[in-house]
Amino acid sequence: MSGPWKNPETIVLHAGHRRDSATNAVAVPIYQTTSYLFDSAEHASKLFALQELGNIYTRIMNPTTAVLEERMAALEGGVAALAVSSGQAAEFAAIQNITHAGDNIVSSTDLYGGTWNLFANTFKTLGIEVRFVDPADPEAFVRASDARTRAWYAETLPNPKLQVFPLAEVAALGRKIGIPLIVDNTAAPLLARPLAHGAAIVVYSTTKYIGGHGTSIGGMIIDGGTFDWAAWPDRFPMLNQPDPSYHGAVWVEAVKPLGPIAYILKARVTLLRDVGMALSPFNAFQLIQGLETLPLRIRAHCANTQAVVDYLVKHPKITKVIHPSQQTGEYRRRADAYLKGGYGGLLGFELAGGVDAGKGFINALELFYHVANIGDARSLAIHPASTTHSQLTVGDQLKTGVTPGYVRLSVGLEHIDDILADLEQALAKI
Repeated sequence: MSGPWKNPETIVLHAGHRRDSATNAVAVPIYQTTSYLFDSAEHASKLFALQELGNIYTRIMNPTTAVLEERMAALEGGVAALAVSSGQAAEFAAIQNITHAGDNIVSSTDLYGGTWNLFANTFKTLGIEVRFVDPADPEAFVRASDARTRAWYAETLPNPKLQVFPLAEVAALGRKIGIPLIVDNTAAPLLARPLAHGAAIVVYSTTKYIGGHGTSIGGMIIDGGTFDWAAWPDRFPMLNQPDPSYHGAVWVEAVKPLGPIAYILKARVTLLRDVGMALSPFNAFQLIQGLETLPLRIRAHCANTQAVVDYLVKHPKITKVIHPSQQTGEYRRRADAYLKGGYGGLLGFELAGGVDAGKGFINALELFYHVANIGDARSLAIHPASTTHSQLTVGDQLKTGVTPGYVRLSVGLEHIDDILADLEQALAKI
């Protein structure tokens, strides 16, 4: 039940749930259960054969989680969504859903460190190759692709490089040759709408801005429903050929009565079923609470972050501030084209003193938390070269935008005077 609502402030409060059918409760209940009673042997058989949709087991679906999924799908303009246990799980499932050993994807180099490791190392052990290209040239994705390329991958607002990805340009190139663009929109919820610019699939770490409270890990995959998987049977055999794990179901055919949800349904009833990366109902409830205030919070994050940028660009110990508002040329054009309502809550800056200066600044902070997270209501800081990107080689760190003296801030919702005062006293100590 997504309702007729078009505006995000309304969608985050009402989509997917108006009242509990059993009790009329307005708040979304926490269905903390593993299992669901089948009406009969026939009913159970139909559910397991996908002849009827319904609750089978919380590893695959749950009523609380379903509200979060429907709300996120409505917010992004997608047809369906799948919640999973973390953002990393969402990335893994989004790609594994259409790739197997011998296949490849092409990815932007501008990535979060954990994603780079997943792509460069873990996928390699599964026989899936990830080819990295510089998104400054959209045509690079085409040049790196071949008949076994199953998807292109990017982050809207790459963490930590913060150079907005050319969404429409790359998506259009991919659709011409049957390659879907999968976009991680974690750092730019509400600000960017990848599906509206041609992306096929959107993923989130809902741990970040969606939750906003720093209490619950989660991830989300959203299917735009606009990519024609059936039109490219050779490129997507996993959706167009009989699936032996489901009695030979051909997913693009099996879902026709349900709508264009072949991709997301397969992810739910094969990957979620087999790998078990389920989101707990309690975490789903927690993420729903955060989602309800997202439109208010994202505006405040953007405003506070811009004030911090304006302060840092004038500081003598800062050699460079990394933020879309400080970019020029093509990068600024992309930021203005794809980010609406603000440039986000993240910024980076470089200190002339390199690693020692970066660590010293972190150790001097009193208000900012030193944690490996972003999008929290609290202000957060980290030195990526020694933490989130430390497993990468120096060369690969530079490709993702991490220099030795780079510090990343996730600016929170505290009063801006207190945020600036903490930065000032920390910078004074290095």
